[in-house]
Amino acid sequence: MYKKLSLFVACTILVVISACNQHTHQQTDDGNMALGNPSNAQYNRLSPDNYLIDHKYYIESYNNSKAEPNWVSWHIAAKDLGSTDRLNDFRPDTNLPPGWYEADNTAYRRSGFDKGHNCPSGDRTSSPDANSATFLMDNIIPQAPKNNEHVWEHLGSYCRNKVKTGNEVYVIMGNYGSGGNGRNGYKTTIADGRINVPAHIWKVVVIIPDGDDDLQRMDESTQVIAIDTPNDNDVSNNWMDYLCSIKTIENATGYQLLTSLPPAVRTSLENKTFKGGN
Repeated sequence: MYKKLSLFVACTILVVISACNQHTHQQTDDGNMALGNPSNAQYNRLSPDNYLIDHKYYIESYNNSKAEPNWVSWHIAAKDLGSTDRLNDFRPDTNLPPGWYEADNTAYRRSGFDKGHNCPSGDRTSSPDANSATFLMDNIIPQAPKNNEHVWEHLGSYCRNKVKTGNEVYVIMGNYGSGGNGRNGYKTTIADGRINVPAHIWKVVVIIPDGDDDLQRMDESTQVIAIDTPNDNDVSNNWMDYLCSIKTIENATGYQLLTSLPPAVRTSLENKTFKGGN
């Protein structure tokens, strides 16, 4: 009897520990990570630099050592675009595990870098809750102002326009390396060394017509866009100047993208480079 009781207690403790290791948000079935988990991130506080967080409106791999996401993944459909104004309520994610650094709105002050969204505010205007979620600081990176306000804003607007004309869009955005040139020159970190300044910022976009069974509808002809930009205040305003293949991003980051797709489709898409057009 005592052995059975001890086993029951041990199992209960393991369940509690597992629950405590997980972020309070749980995955939702809204397609935000439908294309796969690029770094095999886990809901486990024992994996602090590849920690999977579901913010309901986007999913990310968070890096506690760098105090920023490794990558963020989300889906944009017509239902995500509404009339909610930009809330600008930048704030710490208080659901991070105890003892982890929580960046706040003051961390970027006088740094020379913008608080650059991964999942943009403009992609989540269906409700105040959706828009507010994008202002959690673990969706933010130190981004050179011209990079953020021109290159990334223009590509974000392009994606939203595709949605408004009868498409849906899957996006994965991330960064790698350390060291960027902001308004005040070159830095590798900000906030007294707590937050990494990425050297490169990348994005992968998959565009398909509105419909159901999205993964089954993706094939070798599906439109994909991949860009990789230096985190530099002297970048071009034109995001098409930074086009590359998905394979190039995989080689730079070590991530595996589009893993939910059949191997032949994935291989075809990861080797394409967008040429422009509709």
